[in-house]
Amino acid sequence: MTAALTAAKRGLSVVVLEKAPTFGGSAARSGAGIWIPNNPVLLAAGVPDTPAKAAQYLAAVVGPDVPAERQNAFLRNGPEMIAFVMANSPLRFRWMEGYSDYYPELPGGLPNGRSIEPDQFDGNLLGAELANLNPAYLATPPGLVVFSADYKWLNLAAVNAKGAAVAAACLARGTAAALAGQKPLTMGQSLAAGLRVGLLRANVPVLLNTPLLDLNVENGAVTGVVTPTGLVRARRGVIVGSGGFEHNAAMRAQYQRQPIGTDWTVGAKENTGDGHRAGQRAGAALDLMEDAWWGPAIPIPGDPYFCLAERTLPGGLIVNQAGKRFVNEAAPYSDVVHVMYDKNPTAPDIPAWLVVDQSYRNKYLFRDTLPLLPLPDAWYAAGAVVKASSIQALGSAIGVPPAALKSTVDRFNGFAWSGVDGDFRRGASAYDHYYTDPLVLPNSCLAPLWAPPFYAFKIVPGDLGTKGGMRTDARARVLRPDGSVIPGLYAAGNASAAVMGHSYAGAGSTIGPAMTFGFVAGNDV
Repeated sequence: MTAALTAAKRGLSVVVLEKAPTFGGSAARSGAGIWIPNNPVLLAAGVPDTPAKAAQYLAAVVGPDVPAERQNAFLRNGPEMIAFVMANSPLRFRWMEGYSDYYPELPGGLPNGRSIEPDQFDGNLLGAELANLNPAYLATPPGLVVFSADYKWLNLAAVNAKGAAVAAACLARGTAAALAGQKPLTMGQSLAAGLRVGLLRANVPVLLNTPLLDLNVENGAVTGVVTPTGLVRARRGVIVGSGGFEHNAAMRAQYQRQPIGTDWTVGAKENTGDGHRAGQRAGAALDLMEDAWWGPAIPIPGDPYFCLAERTLPGGLIVNQAGKRFVNEAAPYSDVVHVMYDKNPTAPDIPAWLVVDQSYRNKYLFRDTLPLLPLPDAWYAAGAVVKASSIQALGSAIGVPPAALKSTVDRFNGFAWSGVDGDFRRGASAYDHYYTDPLVLPNSCLAPLWAPPFYAFKIVPGDLGTKGGMRTDARARVLRPDGSVIPGLYAAGNASAAVMGHSYAGAGSTIGPAMTFGFVAGNDV
């Protein structure tokens, strides 16, 4: 949608072809964090960012996996893209203050973060198109208006004064919107809706239920898209933004490490690699196909639950099949899964287990289950959670050596009392403390497990989508294996190989580059 809006505002004739019966894709399902250094929203908020800091940080995070000119293109065009979107749509954005860059200790990293998110948006502006908006991954409770930045505090609402105040503010916003006759949208719903309104005002049609069957290639150049209803010709070019291949079991088996499947992803179900395969047939090179925007997930019935705060809050630890810790549980979510895959062949940790006690359950929200309330019976029936009266009994119930699990918990409790994780340095990074309880001392990441019953949540390698795709240059043009450009073909988002390489700079490292390179392509086509 960003690419289409950009091209339309240049005076070009544009159409958006959407495979799904809804618009918005994975972005509409997301929290819609957007990581773009030096953007006007950040600078207006007084964030002490500079182009030099951003370039230093991104280079340190990404390393040599991505050419410097692509990194520079992202950093150079990102701020201009945000300004363009605000000027050409009703979207406005907020700084997610305090949401640290994922590696803030690296040169140029910012402990207070560079991520922004969409501001509250009135769905009435969409008119009849509101019915075609892809639903959120997790619905906001009725009557509340919740931003992504509120999430960390809502987890603490039962035990923290600021958490209670944020919950009250969410209710107040919801009440005000209702009194004003608005249909308030936030997060991914706001982002997708705002861009769609921009397209409506620019007279850009979005054709739903119109999948890409193939690219039309004439004399080596892409000149259109083959759809079930016929050929859509493109005089200037085709920009592929078809998402990843997370729901294509054959492609995941071909490119990615085992165990893998399509049941652990929260990406939009229509993301089956259609753009990747069409691009390959047109001669495109593919990169980073083995990787994804990973994160620990709990395989509850229906959609898996992508685990953010729950694995970081004090009073929990993650163990492998031997009953031992193997990772800093509070590390960036993608890193946790990289470790799971790296270590699994020799010390099986797929699935792993997040172990917590009743004290933890009494204090903190778990997904959408309030403190003190029982977890859904369906979770137990599916084996996603197991409960037992003692640590040893819990070990037996999940097939982990009871004595080893007890020893691991005892050792972890010692770290919690001292405040120093002697094994995995949990709490050493500012990022580790984002989803934690600031009232827990001396380390807000660590609290002992002591109160029965004890719970174990099954942890599998989930993802927000795959991150491998067509190789592109700094102008978002798709490249062949020999480095030559395929005329008329562009790619952005998860249909292209990520500018983040194998890493993840901060919250919104998927959507920020996707919008930016859509903007780049829309200006280049």
